[in-house]
Amino acid sequence: MKRLSELEYGESGFVREIRASQHELNCLGIRRKKQVKMVTRQPIKGPVVVVVDDMEVAMGLEIAEGVIIETDGRGRTGV
Repeated sequence: MKRLSELEYGESGFVREIRASQHELNCLGIRRKKQVKMVTRQPIKGPVVVVVDDMEVAMGLEIAEGVIIETDGRGRTGV
């Protein structure tokens, strides 16, 4: 398990726990048990971009740190 902000590029997994604003993440389509795949994260506290339900979603690093992911071990070849 790791924070969404810690996923490697191309790594995927399932949302296990949400410790950030559930309302805000709900609006982005990020909920428990949803599969996500890391697209990119910008350096120096920039946004994190993930794929959820075939849509790219961007969020601040602070929010991404509050999403706990159970990785599926598929690395760059996930989703």
